[in-house]
Amino acid sequence: MGLFDFMRSTKAAQAELRPRAEAAGGEVFRGFDDPAFLEFVRGAVSGSTPAMKNLRNTAVLRCVTLISESIGMLPFNLQYRNTDKDHVTTHPAYRLFKRKPNNWQTPTEFKKLLELHVLLHGNGYARVIRSGQRPIQLIPMNPLTTKGELTSTWEMIYKHTRPDGVQITLQANEVFHLRDLSLDGITGLSRAALASGAIDLAQQAEQAASRTFRTGVMASGAIEVPEELSDEAYKRFKESVENEASGAENAGKFLLLEGGAKASKWANTAADAQHIENRNMQIEEVARSYGVPRPLLMMDDTSWGSGVEQLAIFFVRYALAHRFKTWEDAAARVMLSEREMDDMEFKYNERALLRGTLKDQADFFAKALGAGGQAPWMSQNEVRELSDLPESGEAQANSLKNQMSQKVAKNEPA
Repeated sequence: MGLFDFMRSTKAAQAELRPRAEAAGGEVFRGFDDPAFLEFVRGAVSGSTPAMKNLRNTAVLRCVTLISESIGMLPFNLQYRNTDKDHVTTHPAYRLFKRKPNNWQTPTEFKKLLELHVLLHGNGYARVIRSGQRPIQLIPMNPLTTKGELTSTWEMIYKHTRPDGVQITLQANEVFHLRDLSLDGITGLSRAALASGAIDLAQQAEQAASRTFRTGVMASGAIEVPEELSDEAYKRFKESVENEASGAENAGKFLLLEGGAKASKWANTAADAQHIENRNMQIEEVARSYGVPRPLLMMDDTSWGSGVEQLAIFFVRYALAHRFKTWEDAAARVMLSEREMDDMEFKYNERALLRGTLKDQADFFAKALGAGGQAPWMSQNEVRELSDLPESGEAQANSLKNQMSQKVAKNEPA
């Protein structure tokens, strides 16, 4: 058999084997530059992805969970820019963010996932599937296999590598993109990567504590005897300590010592105190990188109580407000036309996080409506809206009248 016959037989064998592997549901090796192969090697070397490694740190887990769940649970509305702020329920984007973004996720799950991608990787991507010009689905994309580029004509494109290794190019209006802090305005920076030093140190401190509990000497003291005990005396004394002085049920009991024995309690060393202080400091460093107040990481018990309302205001104002604006602007860019941007806007309703007790709400609403002889600054229906109550009959009629007037002005069918 000649050389060319050998090459032909090899190719034929490969062609015969490949369909069998694919039919069996296995992975097919397509070369050392195969993205699936490279991902497999990275996973084999590290044992887990960097994101999962960071999430194993409880401070990081608490920060990203607190922020992503707040983003996910709050209402994200599309409304008119008029004074009534009526929701645009007829727009397809309203349904995507409020009812069903895709076939397998709820709106809460979709928003939580994309915000989690932003917190861990600096970017959150979702492909916008359209039927004509109408958006019908939002499909989350892996931020590790998606990259944004700015062309020479100042147009944004996205190159996404699918799980099968095929790379596709998407236009800017096909990708819903959330980016965190950025140096070039194209790709967001990962806060977890920027704070990797603090996170690694926190994980090392946690591992040191784990090793201490697993292999360290955890006795709280020692019993000293002036002379060596016999085997029988040692056995009797050990059984006495284990049965009569160990465990929660024996707390507060006195230990009877004989033969001149003396109990010595060990105090915490300076190294133990420094270890605890170091762990608390690393938790604070992680919280600082995400802008989350220390008490929300369950660190300062004394800050709860009367200060919880101010704590919620601080969290919304300094940790969430800019993220709300990022979502609003990104949704408007990809979901609304130039004409629609003049009449509509996306808006997060953060008031759900800022509500006080019923007594506090009642006092505020009474003053807003003019109680105490002062000038009112809110109407009855504005108060009802803040309380998630329907408008009064008169206000509903005026709202419907305004909508009809807008449609007539735009030559739209009623």
